[in-house]
Amino acid sequence: MPQERGTGQAVGVETDKRRLAELTAEEARAVFARRPVVLLPLGSHEDQGPHAPMGDHLAAGAIADRVAARATARGVETYVAPTLPFGGGNFFATTVGGIALSQTTMRAVLEDIFASLVDQGIDRLIVLNGHGGNVEPVNDVTRTLYRRRKVLVPSLYLWRIGYALLPEILGPETAKRASGHGADPLTSVYWHLFPDLVRPDLVPEPIAPGRVLDLPMAGFGTVSFEGAEVSVPVAVDEISPNAVLHGDARLSSPETGAALVDRLVERVTRFTVHFAGRAP
Repeated sequence: MPQERGTGQAVGVETDKRRLAELTAEEARAVFARRPVVLLPLGSHEDQGPHAPMGDHLAAGAIADRVAARATARGVETYVAPTLPFGGGNFFATTVGGIALSQTTMRAVLEDIFASLVDQGIDRLIVLNGHGGNVEPVNDVTRTLYRRRKVLVPSLYLWRIGYALLPEILGPETAKRASGHGADPLTSVYWHLFPDLVRPDLVPEPIAPGRVLDLPMAGFGTVSFEGAEVSVPVAVDEISPNAVLHGDARLSSPETGAALVDRLVERVTRFTVHFAGRAP
């Protein structure tokens, strides 16, 4: 028990902090002994269109902060691990200014992060993922962790949830037009959370992506052939001059972002509370 300086009397180590990075070592010892839920936000640093900041990890971290506060207020003590700002390299890894980890490196980093926490008794972990290139390594590493140590780590892909929420907010037709890389949900989320970082003057008009094998692009790294999606090993800069794909960022707004963030935070908070009550 720490002692008050100069008195020899013990003082409490309770804290209202929600970020592990802000805890002192003594606070961390007290917190870890209570076996809280810890959120691990993941993102990337890549081209998000000419109008939006490259670090989507900023949004993942901001959402995690809000989830931790809301879940704690509902009786589930929750903290946020430092956000991993670099993601696993994928379709967007070649964009100018981007910083990506190889999939092998991403797996190794995740393995070490989980091992560090689990070895200290933190085994109620939830991944809040904000980058498609992280999905595969997260799945691989968490599956191995569960098989070897029986620690079950769920992962929520934030923007996949965001895509599903857009029709509730914008209506089905507008949501379909707004959805895409370099557009919604992330542009609106940015606009709400970080309005000073968004450049409305640089929001582009949508353009059709280039073709590969004379076939239209169907998704990120896939083309459409007779209704089937076929994976092709191309990079975004080969088919789009500005990394905007399939969405119209002119339909994005801070109001949409506010609605998305509130619903995302609420959905993830409810899952966190559910998980905490059932995790072994």
